[in-house]
Amino acid sequence: MTNDCIFCKIATGAAPAERLYEDDRAVAFRDIHPQAPVHVLVIPRKHIPSVSKMEESDSDLVGHLVWVARQVAAQEGIDETGFRLVVNDGRDGNQTVGHLHVHVLGGRSLQWPPG
Repeated sequence: MTNDCIFCKIATGAAPAERLYEDDRAVAFRDIHPQAPVHVLVIPRKHIPSVSKMEESDSDLVGHLVWVARQVAAQEGIDETGFRLVVNDGRDGNQTVGHLHVHVLGGRSLQWPPG
């Protein structure tokens, strides 16, 4: 955990978020600036700055984030119609928070390419 990371604060409960799922490894909560009717962020409790900064030992944890995303999609009722998982990395990838996170987007038809 880093003291200045908002997602670390959310993971520990030090900052508020509308939590939809949590376990000992991950937390899922609604994005405060939704880009779709359903927009949930899934984060690891462990501070990992980005995909490009993760270690091989983090691969099971990152797989767990995808599993949590699937659980959240089902909970939100978008698993039958479809959803998108997005992981942004770095400045050019439009990563705005330096803590690995998976966006779960759905509830409408999502266009391609995304932008």
